[in-house]
Amino acid sequence: MGAVTAADRRPKQDRSRATRQRLLQAAVACLAEHGWAGSTVSVVAERAGVSRGAAQHHFPTREDLFTAAVEYVAEERSTALRAALPGTAAGDRRAVVAALVGLFTGPLFRAALHLWVAASNEDQLRARVTELEARVGRETHRIAVELLGADESRPGTRETVQGFLDLARGLGLANLLTDDAARRERVVAQWAALLDEALG
Repeated sequence: MGAVTAADRRPKQDRSRATRQRLLQAAVACLAEHGWAGSTVSVVAERAGVSRGAAQHHFPTREDLFTAAVEYVAEERSTALRAALPGTAAGDRRAVVAALVGLFTGPLFRAALHLWVAASNEDQLRARVTELEARVGRETHRIAVELLGADESRPGTRETVQGFLDLARGLGLANLLTDDAARRERVVAQWAALLDEALG
């Protein structure tokens, strides 16, 4: 009789949760690399190292899989944002600006962009993507205000922070086509200086 492995001892529920997590991670990675058209259930299942049947057990349809991936991306982006800076860096506006821009130029944002494009053509995704993006947008703004030490009771502060986040999103879009890291670094430095002046 063969030795019992740790995986064999794990409760079935834990293995099922781990399989689901792998499928969601694979779905996000496939979206980031191949876009919606190239991200089928079979491709995701292969990348996750599970059978198509196992994938369909967790997510019966492609829409189920990518709707869940929308939520996963939203949660991961919020987590990444909260973890972008150690507590001691809060108040260092250059570091805050660089971290927030980094979030918008990373793979999670790239996956989110593919979801946006897919949602513009897929009715089953549109409502969920719109709802989650609104939630992530509010969370991103709230955390940016906190990290930048912005006082939103001052006129124009909310718009200043939102303008910066819109700029960061635009840099993320530009990064889809070319690696613009050198120019982006100069933009980050300039925006950090502008925010210092505008936010006090």
